[in-house]
Amino acid sequence: MKSVLVLCTGNSCRSILGEVLLNQLGGDRLRARSAGSHPTGKVNPHALAALRRHGLPTEGLSSKSWEALGDQAFDILITVCDDAASEACPAYLGQAVRGHWGLPDPAKATGTPAEIDAVFDSAFEVLETRVRALLALPFEALGASELAAELELIGKLP
Repeated sequence: MKSVLVLCTGNSCRSILGEVLLNQLGGDRLRARSAGSHPTGKVNPHALAALRRHGLPTEGLSSKSWEALGDQAFDILITVCDDAASEACPAYLGQAVRGHWGLPDPAKATGTPAEIDAVFDSAFEVLETRVRALLALPFEALGASELAAELELIGKLP
């Protein structure tokens, strides 16, 4: 089983969605955790609502610093910060195959409750597409450079 760290700055939305999707869809192939370089300390309630709308569990989720993960080693690191918004991605120093799956921060959504829900559902759907693409790979058999290249390609999927 490969261990995955989904990393963002605040660890309240995108990285949480990614963690849950990887754990739910990854079966016995992946185990994911999420963290942030500057965690908000609270999972965004709209992220929790999006997970519930899609029938996924929300128990035990927390916004935490990568320091809270101690010396845990990860095989794969996926960053989800938004380059297009000039969002600074955390620089994780641990050893892991890295991929960037940037997408806009749904926490910045404004509008009616339905419009905000739509933004969170969109982020969920993009991450679900990317997780399914990862799971379609024989990633256990890929070398580090091959896996890194595949992760980068997956990060460009809409």
